[in-house]
Amino acid sequence: QVQVEESGGGLVQAGGSLRLSCTANTAIESLQAMGWYRQAPGEQREQVAIILKGGGINYADSVRDRFTISRDNEENYVYLDMNDLKPEDTAIYFCMMRYGFTYWGQGTQVTVSS
Repeated sequence: QVQVEESGGGLVQAGGSLRLSCTANTAIESLQAMGWYRQAPGEQREQVAIILKGGGINYADSVRDRFTISRDNEENYVYLDMNDLKPEDTAIYFCMMRYGFTYWGQGTQVTVSS
């Protein structure tokens, strides 16, 4: 079973930046897909950014040009660099890793104040 762990959330003012990090107990380069989702209060979980095994990357329209997803196979981490944060980015952010099944981290809170 793949265990997923996120870190890096916090409180930031609008316009600020944060980096989220995610690692797993298996080599991420073997995964079919990895990425980030988020869930705001009262909302459904939505995809933010994912990297596919072949290297393709997909971003939600709401974060394109502000967020960047990347991976470091040597360090076994997936990152989400978030710039120009807006209050509407406030949510719990979950790391997702897919290896047959889909595995989720416990989530990390990101709060953006106006």
